[in-house]
Amino acid sequence: MKTDIKLVDYLAVRRSIPAFQMAEPGPDKAEIEEILRLASRVPDHGKLAPWRFIVYRGEERAKIGEELLKLALEAKPDLSGEMIQVERTRFTRAPVVIAVVSTAGPHFKIPEWEQLMSAGALCLNLLISANAHGWVSNWLTEWFAYDERAYPLLGVQPGEKVAGFIHIGSSEFPPIERPRPELAETVTWVGGEGA
Repeated sequence: MKTDIKLVDYLAVRRSIPAFQMAEPGPDKAEIEEILRLASRVPDHGKLAPWRFIVYRGEERAKIGEELLKLALEAKPDLSGEMIQVERTRFTRAPVVIAVVSTAGPHFKIPEWEQLMSAGALCLNLLISANAHGWVSNWLTEWFAYDERAYPLLGVQPGEKVAGFIHIGSSEFPPIERPRPELAETVTWVGGEGA
């Protein structure tokens, strides 16, 4: 297989755009389905598909934000005006928000850890698939990914976990590079000599 220079070039500059920098338009239903179809091509030991998607669009996003605000105020009644607005707009920062939900569980052959990693791979593939279609994207979790009080509101079932919320939309902000780890700090070489 020859080196795919376009893919190499993309990976060299791949960058998430902050959700608060996103705006309309976003992908329509048919394009979202194509993005999800491509994103689903992830490593999946045993072909279990131990994950699913929940797509949030339209006015429902604002309704979810209001309900999340209520939950946030229950935990912290003295939220600042700024934080109230942040909570209220969690799902309206981007035109489309897609939850990647892990359905991992005990299996006679496939370790649950491998199922969880498949959901993580799905999140990254979803970012890449959205970018390949010309959209900007960002993978967030946020507090409500870990607060089961929010699960009924979000459509997450008992026993499931949220791997991430993928925000997809448009942006006029240029992607800004951030520091990346040096390979010398993250790579251990075992075997092989020289270059």
